[in-house]
Amino acid sequence: MAKLKVLTVVGTRPQYVKAAAVSRILRRAHDEILVDTGQHYDFNMSDVFIRELEIPPPDHNLGVGSAGHAEQTARIMLALEPIVQSARPDAVLVYGDTNSTLAGALVAAKLGVRLAHVEAGLRSFNWAMPEEINRVLTDSAADLLFCPTNSAVDNLRLEGVVEGVHNTGDVMLDTLQRFLPRAEETSRLPGELNVGAGSYILVTLHRPANVDDLQRLAALLDVLARLEERVVFPVHPRTRSSLAEMGYEAASNLTLIDPVGYLDMLWLEKNARRIVTDSGGVQKEAYLLGVPCVTARAETEWTETVDAGWNTLAGDEPERIVEAVLQPVPAGERPPVFGDGHAADRIVELLS
Repeated sequence: MAKLKVLTVVGTRPQYVKAAAVSRILRRAHDEILVDTGQHYDFNMSDVFIRELEIPPPDHNLGVGSAGHAEQTARIMLALEPIVQSARPDAVLVYGDTNSTLAGALVAAKLGVRLAHVEAGLRSFNWAMPEEINRVLTDSAADLLFCPTNSAVDNLRLEGVVEGVHNTGDVMLDTLQRFLPRAEETSRLPGELNVGAGSYILVTLHRPANVDDLQRLAALLDVLARLEERVVFPVHPRTRSSLAEMGYEAASNLTLIDPVGYLDMLWLEKNARRIVTDSGGVQKEAYLLGVPCVTARAETEWTETVDAGWNTLAGDEPERIVEAVLQPVPAGERPPVFGDGHAADRIVELLS
């Protein structure tokens, strides 16, 4: 097997979680150049994940920070192109559906470098979501499309994409299985927050449709305030900015905390009675951990979680969150739709 040089592009929390699994396997036999775009510039959204997940220090940090979609994507492309030209990798590896993903894909495609996309084939079918645009455009440029589920493969086939498509399973399961025992052993949150298993609702909100629209955010917060139980809410920097603009004062049942690292987040997810979120990654982790989820969106990329009865879409009606939170725990098993925890091994084998 020839030794490869792979340039990996990351920049956000979910990408660090995925890269942790693949980089560990990849570096056993190949060379990896890790580029962190700096899209998540807050320490608790980036550096702490790199440290906890034992990802090697990035070879390059582009430091792009926050900006509009076009500007941020352009900044990444301008900084990334000379790195790819100089490194001359055998492949560029991108993850997920962020501006970092699309920028890495466009640079690779323009320079004629083989492009591999981890988490290919996901579709929300909502073109108002920037992530949907990033997914579709990245898949259209990719040479290797690593799908986490059968439905992702089906989505690509319906679009006429069949070459280079592989169902590898989901790399987030690889990482979760590896780090969950450590999270349960080391997290200080039970003592710091005075919470135990099943004693709270976990909430995460960060998507622009929910947190940039102050009226929408106020309606969601009002619903959470009316839940007759403890709510733990790690607040994303984007959400924190909106709360400050609103002059929001938390209701008595809401505990607002700063963003937490990967291990603490796993603990919070594993021990919540319910999870309310607009995050695709949190929806999936909730399913893998066996915690019922309520999604504050009208659609999801992870349709398998809804089909299995473990995820409820609240749509545009915040009141539906209350109804969903009060539902009994779903009956029956959770089908193993995300693979067996060895997705990274398959990805590295296919790259070779």
